[in-house]
Amino acid sequence: MIDKDFCMSSYLAFRYIEKEDVEFYKGLKHYNYIPIPDNKKILVENADQIGEEIKSYLEEFKDRKRGILLSGGMDSAICASYMNGCDAYTFRFLGGDFQSEELERAKYYADFYKLNLHYVDIDWDTVEKYVEPVMRAKGAPVHSIEPQILQAALQAKDDGIEIMVVGESSDLVFGGMDGLLSKDWTFDEFMDRYIFTKPEDVLKNAVDMSYLFERYRKGEMVDFLTFMDDVFSVESSSSYMNAFAVADMPYIDPYARLKMKNELDLNRIRNGEPKYLIRELMAKRYPDISVPNKVPMPRPVDYYFAEWQGPVRHEFKNNLDMSKFSGNQKWQMYCLERFLDLYEPEIRGV
Repeated sequence: MIDKDFCMSSYLAFRYIEKEDVEFYKGLKHYNYIPIPDNKKILVENADQIGEEIKSYLEEFKDRKRGILLSGGMDSAICASYMNGCDAYTFRFLGGDFQSEELERAKYYADFYKLNLHYVDIDWDTVEKYVEPVMRAKGAPVHSIEPQILQAALQAKDDGIEIMVVGESSDLVFGGMDGLLSKDWTFDEFMDRYIFTKPEDVLKNAVDMSYLFERYRKGEMVDFLTFMDDVFSVESSSSYMNAFAVADMPYIDPYARLKMKNELDLNRIRNGEPKYLIRELMAKRYPDISVPNKVPMPRPVDYYFAEWQGPVRHEFKNNLDMSKFSGNQKWQMYCLERFLDLYEPEIRGV
């Protein structure tokens, strides 16, 4: 089924096309990540079990040349601690001037476990070079991290890396989404909080996306935990799946195959301990440093779009006030417009 208006609204709201059988254009097929079923996951109940499962899984690939996407956060640092002597790839933005503390922590992790650290230098040229390949492969606009993941995967491939390790799923599995877990949400509150960019704020022919939230309605409240398991897992992991596929580079995520045996202790999370089991494991693997606060994968979208005047295609509302949108929201509008231009060029400036 072709429904461009739905696809545009879905991308803005959820960062992916939620309905598998709906496409932007005839002959175009989008692809989403399919999570591992719960009955195939390994149950863990403490930090030591998590560590043993990560170690065991990574050992299965010891005969292949392994690399890891190493950030300054806990998740990749923990995986790196079981990969002595392997190659690590750390994003370095704008000549190292963006989030330099991330670079310092990543270097510490690499030195501590004797990894060969490589920098993947990222700037706007990365977007220009790699955004179209990932969009064409996905059949949809993409997350802002996808061009840089593709660049890292290709760099690692040139170095002879045969499989890459990422720690992407830890936040969802172990309670890292502390903003979304911060309270028991009413239905309307959660819908307003979760949507990345409200389609009705941007598009002339916006489609109501509330139907997806209705599946999780519990009276006036919402089952936000199940929503995140079902929806956020697809959105977040699809970015890695797509970028690595374009590079023809296999990758593994040790956290994606794990599940907490016990329910999340929301009280601990809401009192300043997001990912409490991961924090405990991090302290054991790196006993000489403080456990870092959670940070998302960096990308300098605020810098990139500081002077951007906004989209001009006919699908978008006229005279949008770009000061009201975050850098991530501007990326979505930019990427959606660029995607539409790929398949439906529009003559402008005449």
